Amino acid sequence: MHRLDTVSDLEAAVLWLVSKEPRFGAVVARHGLPPLRHAEPGLESLLRIVTDQLISLRAGEAIWTRLAARLGQFAPGDVLTASEEELRALGLSTAKARTFRAAALAFSRGHFDGSADLGMDEIQHRLLEIPGVGPWTANIYLLMALRAADAWPAADLALQVAAQDLFSLGDRPSTRRLTEMGEAWRPRRSAAALLLWRHYRGLRGMAPG
Repeated sequence: MHRLDTVSDLEAAVLWLVSKEPRFGAVVARHGLPPLRHAEPGLESLLRIVTDQLISLRAGEAIWTRLAARLGQFAPGDVLTASEEELRALGLSTAKARTFRAAALAFSRGHFDGSADLGMDEIQHRLLEIPGVGPWTANIYLLMALRAADAWPAADLALQVAAQDLFSLGDRPSTRRLTEMGEAWRPRRSAAALLLWRHYRGLRGMAPG
C-alpha cells in the first residue's frame, strides 16, 4: 500500500494533482500546503472516528473525554466490559454503541488489527465487515491512521461542499458523483481530500487543520 507519510510525500502528490487539475493549485496558492492528518493505527483511532461522525467537534470532544475516563486506553477487552447501555449513557447513539462493541470484538478475535500489513483493498474489506463501519469511516481510517495515499471518503460533507465551490458545480456533488470525480485523481486521492478540506476551512474562515 502506497503511503502519505511525510511532507515530501505530500508535496509530490500535490504537484502531481496540480498537473492534472490546475484548480488544486489555487488552493495551495491561497492557503499553502495542507497539513497531514495522522493518527495512530489501532482500535482507539477507529473508535474516535466513529465517535466524531455526524456531530460537532465540541460534542465529539466532550463524548470522547467521558469515554476515555471509562475505557482508558481503549483496549478491546476494556471496551467489551462496557455494555451498550453504558456506552449510550456516556453519549454515544445506539448505532455507535453497537459499532464500538462490534469493532472491539473484531480486534479481539484478530479479524482486524488496525495495521497496514495487508493491502488497501483487503484492509477496507475487513473494516467494512465490522457492523456499523461504512465507506466513510473506513476511508477516514485508511487516510489518517494508515496514511494511505489513495483513500477517498466521498461521502464527506465538507469534501462535497469544497468540490462544489472549487469546481464551480451547480449543486453539491453526491457521494456517487464525487466518487466518479475522484477517479481522475487516482492513485493520489488522499492528497486531493486534504486539499479539499483545506479549501473548505478557507471557505468557512477556519484556521488550517
